[in-house]
Amino acid sequence: MKGKVVALSVSREKGVPKENVPEVRIVEGYGVEGDAHGGAWHRQVSFLDTRTLEYMRDLLGREVRPGELAENVTVDLDLSGVKVGDRIAAGECLFEVTQIGKKCHTGCAIFQRVGRCEMRNRGVFARVLRGGVLRVGDPIELLDGDGR
Repeated sequence: MKGKVVALSVSREKGVPKENVPEVRIVEGYGVEGDAHGGAWHRQVSFLDTRTLEYMRDLLGREVRPGELAENVTVDLDLSGVKVGDRIAAGECLFEVTQIGKKCHTGCAIFQRVGRCEMRNRGVFARVLRGGVLRVGDPIELLDGDGR
């Protein structure tokens, strides 16, 4: 499946909505430069699809902007079929999916602000295999675990 990067979002703090930026530097083995979630662990970069933002809009009765659920990369393709081990090629970067969903921290600023956080069900987390500059509008492609 192919699509494009709709938004890129960064925050220096964990558990808060991220600010949208036109481009980010993705660092191999770390994540998004300047983002609080970067580091030597399995959830270096988070992805969410626009379908999830639409679902949240319908649920809440208001717009939900990219980055508001604390995702780094918002994409216009369906991520519901992604599996752990799959790869995501985006711009010049390559990611490996390490986790789908996460435990919800009900006290976090996102939950307080939005009243619900779909990262627990629909968030896709990955580690960086190849870094580079990633820009809004860059192509993105889902690859199976073998890179096809």
